[in-house]
Amino acid sequence: MTSATARAHTNIALVKYWGKRDSELMLPQTDSLSLTLSEFYADTRVEFSNRLDHDELIIDGQGINGKGLKKVQKVLDLVRKMSHIDLAARVESENHVPMAAGLASSASAFAALATAASTAAGLNMSRRDLSRLARRGSGSATRSIFGGLVEWHRGIDDLTSYAEPIMEEVDFPIEMMAILLNTEQKKVSSTLGMQHVVETSPYYPAWREVVAADMQKIKQAIDKHDINEIGHIAQTNALRMHALNLAADPGFTYFNDATLKAMHVVDDLRANGTNCYYTMDAGPNVKVIYDRADRNKIQAALSPLFGADNLIVSQPGPGTVLLDQE
Repeated sequence: MTSATARAHTNIALVKYWGKRDSELMLPQTDSLSLTLSEFYADTRVEFSNRLDHDELIIDGQGINGKGLKKVQKVLDLVRKMSHIDLAARVESENHVPMAAGLASSASAFAALATAASTAAGLNMSRRDLSRLARRGSGSATRSIFGGLVEWHRGIDDLTSYAEPIMEEVDFPIEMMAILLNTEQKKVSSTLGMQHVVETSPYYPAWREVVAADMQKIKQAIDKHDINEIGHIAQTNALRMHALNLAADPGFTYFNDATLKAMHVVDDLRANGTNCYYTMDAGPNVKVIYDRADRNKIQAALSPLFGADNLIVSQPGPGTVLLDQE
């Protein structure tokens, strides 16, 4: 096979990893746990060809060079080494998610790239090994190989740092609603932000302990199908992650005025009897966690403030799939 196309969905961490201990292997400081989303995804086609004299990257119809191409080549080079081929590749990706806005566009992009490139090169990789390969492009991509609720084991080296599903077919009515507040590219990238935090935030050692405790608690809540407890853990974990950013030197934040407004609205809804919780990644956009039965009440409260078109409802989504191969 010389070409293949794969689709991968984004995931949003409920218990977050925020910091690497090895930037080359993309090994995280902590475990993490995420929910793969149905509504945001990337379709990526990879073709290895002797007609090409260099790698090409096209995203949403636009040619990409520089750092973006180099990150993709890092994954392509690993695939070429494993498959013993020496061909340039053309990579075409369509993103159905705003890029670099805290909506995990890199997770879906690199999970799709790992799947398409390995298949095009004739490799028959297990999903665990695909997870490890996707990780080399983007840490959170390691989780997007799988659907539903997914755990990423921090591991101690390349072989032991991988994701696996906790519940791929989610059989209880958890949903996530994204409030699209600002889909422009963020000023501080996730990579730079987390590294700055690891190096300068005095509370980082406590963060490792927070994540270890939250991982235990959230897995127990998932076993019980307790959406309120899952939401509570996710919201607290997100706030503590963002507190690390504020405590860095110099401090920074991904929040804007609309982020704070959305957080207050969700807190007010919960105080008045509608159980819902928020989480935020490295960007201003807020994601709301709730029981599907409460969706209409939450939409009714948020639509007048943020616009109905800016509320995207997601069910738990699937893992990476091949769309075609030649």
